[in-house]
Amino acid sequence: MDVMPLLLLVAGSAAVAAAGRRVPVPAPLLLVATGLAVSYVPGVPDYALDPHIVLPLLLPPLLYTAATDSSYLDLRAQARPVALLSVGYVLFATFVVGGAAYLVVPGLPLTAALVFGAVVAPPDAVAATAVARRVGLPSRITTILQGESLVNDATAITAFKVALAAAVGEGATWAGGIGEFLIAAVGGVGVGLVLMVPLHWLRTHLAEALLQNTLSLLIPFVAYAVAEQVHASGVLAVVVVALYLGHRAWEVDFATRLQEEAVWKMVAFVLESAVFALIGLQLPVVLRGLGEYEGADAARYALVLFLVVAVARFVWVYPATFLPRLSARVRAREGDLSWKGPFVIGWAGMRGVVSLAIAFSIPMTVHGGESFPERNLILFLTFTTVIGTLVVQGVSLPPLIRLLKFPAHDVQAETLAEANAQAQASRVAEQRLDDLLADERNTLPAPLADRLRTVLERRRNAVWERLGQVNPVTGETVDDTYRRLSREMISAEREVFVRLRDGRYIDDEMLRTLLRRLDLEEAAAYRETT
Repeated sequence: MDVMPLLLLVAGSAAVAAAGRRVPVPAPLLLVATGLAVSYVPGVPDYALDPHIVLPLLLPPLLYTAATDSSYLDLRAQARPVALLSVGYVLFATFVVGGAAYLVVPGLPLTAALVFGAVVAPPDAVAATAVARRVGLPSRITTILQGESLVNDATAITAFKVALAAAVGEGATWAGGIGEFLIAAVGGVGVGLVLMVPLHWLRTHLAEALLQNTLSLLIPFVAYAVAEQVHASGVLAVVVVALYLGHRAWEVDFATRLQEEAVWKMVAFVLESAVFALIGLQLPVVLRGLGEYEGADAARYALVLFLVVAVARFVWVYPATFLPRLSARVRAREGDLSWKGPFVIGWAGMRGVVSLAIAFSIPMTVHGGESFPERNLILFLTFTTVIGTLVVQGVSLPPLIRLLKFPAHDVQAETLAEANAQAQASRVAEQRLDDLLADERNTLPAPLADRLRTVLERRRNAVWERLGQVNPVTGETVDDTYRRLSREMISAEREVFVRLRDGRYIDDEMLRTLLRRLDLEEAAAYRETT
């Protein structure tokens, strides 16, 4: 097996993503554009998407990291709009886009058109979260988009299987399709509910952070594989498990949380970068099989169906947002709502690698050895839809949000709330310390007891100090100055330790111990002021 293309893909996509952090263009779009350009460089190998790799190996970890970063409580509060988008909209888009494809493309069978509709129905989790993080959407809109992107893949994959069965002549019916959807949904949630408690118990009872994080890396694949084995939705199983573990993350050891955060940030960065690069690299593979539809006809079909995909989302979003608000109870619970939020949600429906992976899973032939009707055309239209949404909607989304002038986050109020929470926790911790020191079994020298109180006081005061004014000379806030001075002091200590090692006064093992202690001090100083 030649691993060089894989290494080049990972290294190249990571380099482009890193460069994307220094330019105003969102990294996902830069990766797609680079992939498109590189795909025509002589000597570059074909990177054909294998759905047997993308769906079970790339989708679970991306869903897992997105779900653990989400808030179960926020998602529960937005359950209605999330359900209407992740289930209702995907089914609506399947029929609307599929019907449009049937009308626009001459000779395209209705069943094949519905297959295409199901393929491009789900906005992509990776695209939605990547753009949402970059542009700083209001928290409610971000929660709805994240919740939608966590669940809609399960709806789309099930709809795709039903449409595909009808297209290949396996006698699928509407009743059978609804039954399959319910079995997949209920089964996926059920598998997640069954797995989440024992996995959390195992996670909290492993002795070492290294073992706990090894388990963390395996969990999304285990949940996905178990659910798929019983013909349930692996996507929903991963999401349910991840939401539960994220909600109970405070119960694991601090070292596990620190390592897990770093590990999953790295995993998400590498996978997201490779996924967007893969989208761009698909162009030669798709065009090579287009056949009779090359030229202006294919471009016209692509443009019309891209517009249908974009408009259909607005056609669903606005009624789904405002019709429930005819209920006085809904209005009282959700308060006033302007047109701006639904507009951004409607415009943020970028498609991504999941649509391409589903499209590539369409079989080459059907029963009797006949080729699947217009498989290559569906691949092409999927590719152009994905690229169109990423480029048109992805590029325009940040300036659109700035133009709509959403209320900015009230940093002062958020800091005040954090300070009040820290004050309450500090009072309880101080009382706990007094109670413990009153027990003769917990005798502690006075300097060490004072140090515990000093650390607690510093943690309590650090948040309040963020409310201070900016230094007129340096332009730094109080916490900026604290962080800079702390790092300067630690840097001076680090240089001394290295000099002592070089002079053979201490060995490398002791140096690593001392440097780790400084690293933890530096991390603590950084976290106290962020």
